[in-house]
Amino acid sequence: MLKQDAIWSLGAMTGTSLDGIDAAMVLTDGHEILEFGESRYREWTPEERATIASGFGHWQGDPGIEDLSEMIETAHAEALSPFGEAQLIGFHGQTLAHDPDNGRTHQCGNGHVLAEVLNTPVVWDFRTTDMEMGGQGAPLAPFFHFACAKLINAERPLAFLNLGGVGNITYVDPTKERPEDPGALLAFDTGPANAPINDLMLSRRGLPWDEDGALASEGEVDEGIVSDFLEYDYFYREPPKSLDRNDFPNILELVEVLEDADACATLTAIAAASAARGLRHCPEMPEGVLVTGGGRKNPMLMSMLSLLMDCPVAPVEDAGLDGDMLEAQAFAYLAVRTRYGLPNSAPGTTGCHAPVVGGHISKPGKLRR
Repeated sequence: MLKQDAIWSLGAMTGTSLDGIDAAMVLTDGHEILEFGESRYREWTPEERATIASGFGHWQGDPGIEDLSEMIETAHAEALSPFGEAQLIGFHGQTLAHDPDNGRTHQCGNGHVLAEVLNTPVVWDFRTTDMEMGGQGAPLAPFFHFACAKLINAERPLAFLNLGGVGNITYVDPTKERPEDPGALLAFDTGPANAPINDLMLSRRGLPWDEDGALASEGEVDEGIVSDFLEYDYFYREPPKSLDRNDFPNILELVEVLEDADACATLTAIAAASAARGLRHCPEMPEGVLVTGGGRKNPMLMSMLSLLMDCPVAPVEDAGLDGDMLEAQAFAYLAVRTRYGLPNSAPGTTGCHAPVVGGHISKPGKLRR
């Protein structure tokens, strides 16, 4: 076992909402967060966004995936190369498909290539080992959320709600010593979040997202559509459970007869209602919900969450954290845990049979395609 010195680790995350690459530095020993470092954001170009979208639902070896992987690797190398102090890199890759029921997941991008190009060890393919151990392979940020709860000196259970392309929630009991301890964490995907809203905006307005919830604020929610949507079997399943971006393929069809503003408002309400429904699975009502991800910048979505949840709802910035970079910071943190042989998922977060040390480590000079 390596001595667990604190090291500067660089994490990279690009989600299914297709905004861009987040990159952030964390100083950690794999247990405590000692310091947050610099961060950087590289937005996808419209052409890159369209190329990635064309890959959704495709698997390793499918036609065109090798070229897409090269594009993702090149973009990450560009985004990560300015961080000269990084001693380790946590590379999530771009999720194109996730099918936990059949033990399959696809995060596009080759960590061997990045290790060679950036001349730095890269931890990647975080999800496969968890799925081989019976887990859902997602969500993976909860172990970092546990460290964040310790960092902000939380004393009572709280929840982190990430609203990216898909929503996921982490219930944290900060009285536990370790994230893998029974009862320390409960995590699962709540339902669709930004992805269908973004898809609607792109198809109807040619825009990548609903800036500041402006269009949704002009519309009226079709409560019948929202109520019917919550009857999907997924919302009755006990966690752990996870979703693929396209697990609700007909969601845009549900609002196709609505005017743009009403359709956007209804999809926003679906994201909020799905997240609120998730609180029913928590062992107790959390003291508060800290919201991260792009959804926290949508005032309409945040307002809906506040109305639906029986506890305070606030962006993570209210606790001194960076909601733009939390996921990237998470993979920086998880990379260090992998390097030191510490688990980064557990039965309470993914449903794996036992705590799992996920991820593969690629070192420079050992390039394999």
